[in-house]
Amino acid sequence: MNLQRWLHGGRILSGMTTPSTGKASTAKKRSAKPPSEGVEDSSLPSLRFHYPKSLHKRTLALLDTVEASSDPTDHRDELAEIVEELMISGMNDYFMKPLKEAKAGFIIQQSANLGMAGAQKVLGSVLESIIGRMDGPQLLSICGSIRQFMR
Repeated sequence: MNLQRWLHGGRILSGMTTPSTGKASTAKKRSAKPPSEGVEDSSLPSLRFHYPKSLHKRTLALLDTVEASSDPTDHRDELAEIVEELMISGMNDYFMKPLKEAKAGFIIQQSANLGMAGAQKVLGSVLESIIGRMDGPQLLSICGSIRQFMR
């Protein structure tokens, strides 16, 4: 699920303009689909990252809780926290770990740490704001996307 669809609860909105052309996109409005429908994910290239087993267990437990809840919106804050933790783990695995393995100098690593901390803080508040406004079906769509990423 791309960012545009995620931000709009699984729906691509018609009439959105593209940044490069300023013209309205031709994407049609459609209802949310589970991530398993549509393009066959296994045919596309992908990247993955590793994260702690404890975070994996907490993520699965929260997904089960949200999906079983009669009101998924009761769990917005916890879902936002898990998404933020997964984001931080991914950023560390994709950027900070390779930087360390490349034996970048101390100043470079400290600069990267400072930049990443700022980016994580900003992204965390954006995630909290976005997920905090989602309704039940949108939250369930996020849960489905996370499960897809975990495969």
